[in-house]
Order: sequence, then C-alpha cells, then structure tokens
Amino acid sequence: MIPQSTFWDRTAARYARSPIRNMGAYEQTMARTRSYLNADDRVFEMGAGTSSTALLLAPLVRHYTSSDISAEMVAIGRDKARDAGIGNLDVVQAEVGGHRAETDPYDLVLAYNLLHLLPDPGAAARQAHAMLRPGGLFISKTTCLAGQLYLRPLIAAMQFFGKAPYVNFLGADTLEATVKDAGFDIIEADNHPAGKRNRFLVARKTQADRRIGL
Repeated sequence: MIPQSTFWDRTAARYARSPIRNMGAYEQTMARTRSYLNADDRVFEMGAGTSSTALLLAPLVRHYTSSDISAEMVAIGRDKARDAGIGNLDVVQAEVGGHRAETDPYDLVLAYNLLHLLPDPGAAARQAHAMLRPGGLFISKTTCLAGQLYLRPLIAAMQFFGKAPYVNFLGADTLEATVKDAGFDIIEADNHPAGKRNRFLVARKTQADRRIGL
C-alpha cells in the first residue's frame, strides 16, 4: 500500500471538486459543532482535507488552525482561505501526533472523517488531549465499519492498486472506549444520519489526566 500522504496528494484535486455526499448529515454535524463554539475560541482541526469545514467555522471563532498530512490538500486549502479573505485561519501540513500547542492550549480540537483512516486512532485522541485546555472539547465524526466483512476484500484490492487509503474497521464501542482512554468524558454521542454508521462524538477533557502512567 502506498504511503498515506502520497495517496491523499494524488487525490487532492479530485477531492476538492467532489460534492458532499449527504449534505443534510453534514449540515446537522455543522449545526451541532456550532452549538459548542464561542467567539473567543481557538480551534484546531486534524485531517482537514482542503479546509472546506474550516472556511465555514473559522469566522465564528478567534483563531482556527486547519491541518492535513497532504501537501496538496494544504496548498488547495491555503488558496481557498486566501480567496475567501479569512484572516484568522492558518492552514498547515502536519501528521497526527506531529503538532502541539506551544503556549496557548486550544479550546476545541476537531477530527471529521479521520479516525477510521488511522492505524492508531488513539494517537489522535491523545494528541487532542495534549493540545486542549482542561475542560476543552474533542469533537469527531467517524465511519464505524465493524462487522462489514464483505468490504474488507474490496478495500484490500483497491489499496493494492493505490485506489483506497488505509481503513480501520472500528466499532462505535471501540471508538468511544479509545476516546475515553485518552482522558475524555463523552458528553454527546449520536449517528448522523440516524441509522447509519457515522458516529458523532463530543468529548470533554477531564480536569485530571487519569491515563495510566501519565
């Protein structure tokens, strides 16, 4: 399987042109996210692709940092931010685990359609925990494919030919346990759209880090 950064670099232009598949579910996710935002918040988004969501949310907060592993995705995102004239949005290239708040922790960390594309989704949750202030929020939406065994050979074949990224067949229970183990309390969990396998989570960083050994 080709490196993930290479896959997303090759996909970036087509990804940027692709319409959102379920606009109703996306708008529901954005509405729930907006309900947690405040004008003075600092926000960090992991795996932001071409920063389409960042363009929507950045005007609502003090500062927004949008990150992605793909240099091509980041370049497109920077062009979009410049063309939109959004001055409080930084678009940066970073791997999960490769970026930390330097002096001022973030109020929210967002990860949409990312955790199921990682071999270790716990690394993203732990990074979010490290970047957040006490009581800060980690908001994610994740496709949970546990039990969908018929998809494994299809995805494996597509990966062999460089047509699909790594996919982690997470279950909702495993996902929520992973986020809790990183030091969060889950305060909202739902599926958008209802009945599908897209798990929306809002988790709050606990005041005391209860992870073993930390």
